[in-house]
Amino acid sequence: MSVIVSDRRTLVVGLGKTGLSCVRYLSEQGRDIAVADSRQDPPGLQELQDGWPDVPVYLGEFDHSVLAGFNELVVSPGISVAEPAIAWAAANGASIRGDIDLFAEAADAPIIAITGSNGKTTVTTLVGEMAKAAGRNVQVGGNIGTPALALLGKGAELYVLELSSFQLETTDELKAEVATVLNVSDDHMDRYPDKMAYFQAKQRIYRGSRNAVVNLDDALSTPMARDNLRFVCFGFNRVNPETFSTRDDDQGTWITFGFDNLLLASELQLLGRHNISNVMAALALGQAAGLPMTAMLEAARAFRGLPHRCEFVRNLDGVDYINDSKGTNVGATVAAIESLAPEQGKVILIAGGDGKGADFAPLAEPVQCHCRAVVLIGRDADTIAQTLTNDVTIVRAESLADAVSEARVQALAGDRVVLSPACASFDMFRDYSDRGDQFRHLVEAL
Repeated sequence: MSVIVSDRRTLVVGLGKTGLSCVRYLSEQGRDIAVADSRQDPPGLQELQDGWPDVPVYLGEFDHSVLAGFNELVVSPGISVAEPAIAWAAANGASIRGDIDLFAEAADAPIIAITGSNGKTTVTTLVGEMAKAAGRNVQVGGNIGTPALALLGKGAELYVLELSSFQLETTDELKAEVATVLNVSDDHMDRYPDKMAYFQAKQRIYRGSRNAVVNLDDALSTPMARDNLRFVCFGFNRVNPETFSTRDDDQGTWITFGFDNLLLASELQLLGRHNISNVMAALALGQAAGLPMTAMLEAARAFRGLPHRCEFVRNLDGVDYINDSKGTNVGATVAAIESLAPEQGKVILIAGGDGKGADFAPLAEPVQCHCRAVVLIGRDADTIAQTLTNDVTIVRAESLADAVSEARVQALAGDRVVLSPACASFDMFRDYSDRGDQFRHLVEAL
């Protein structure tokens, strides 16, 4: 490990946006800090040295002798607390914290906290739009956009945070006004020893919270510890008091609360059944936080969704092309297949990439039911293929451009070509947005 300057009491472990936000916040608090990163040239290094030239920086492999000089480590979410040097520091008495733990101590307004394997960015953004429609000064961030600590000091009346399991690993007690685990499916199995460890990290969001929003369609959404928690629930076809649900009649599918119809699903600008669930979740979160229903429904009707999340690209020769590049795990892709399957056609699925150690078996049934063909790319293409039945055409493609061409050949009028990879993008692309942008450009060029 190359040492730039000497050590201090609090060590920020990992740079990037989150690490820099921790440096800025702790410096403003007058804390003595240092920074360590296992990379020799981490993102944000130049900004750190320009803005805080007196902060010591340790670069390269984490050194136990360096970590021994600190009794508090503020660990960025990209670094696992199971990393041997971090685990050693914890075993030797160091406090292991994260940016959300620091934020929870300082937050001066109620917090809506949202996690889950799928849908959390859409729900977080929509809840933020609902709060704006209600005239609230709302600050939205966390795992998306602005780091949580950078939201402080802006006169917020409400914070809306998307939180990853990585961030929650180092969060002791969030004390949110309302919290939710939207759903849990296999993800990040390259970081966790099993699904239970991943689930337990997600469950930390409920610690100290006042209200829990529970997805009745996913048992893993329910808090393990229920003391002093008020529940607000959502789920399909579960009309009950204190529950956001759905009801069908001759007008279509209604989103309901209790026994009252709120809005028709056909009024939404979002694609897919899973987005009806996302809207129900957002309404439940907002209602538990005291947002007025009229403003929330207005925002739900106006919300157009986010790029790379079941994003309609174009219709060509009677075939819809849908960009769901944010479908980076198996659960997200299952939801996309089931939600986007056309009534009179089939799905041509483009999938593959870095599976992060996930089990692809849950893809088999929805693919068999709803897909005409699956076009596979990337590192884990063969692994995915082995889990699928012989009833569906499977095509290998060397690149995304080849995959789009193959999908066009396989598709018939009335079908939908859906890029929903069930995998991370890093084996072939900069990130999921780069993958989605390339897909959009390729489809627009057909």
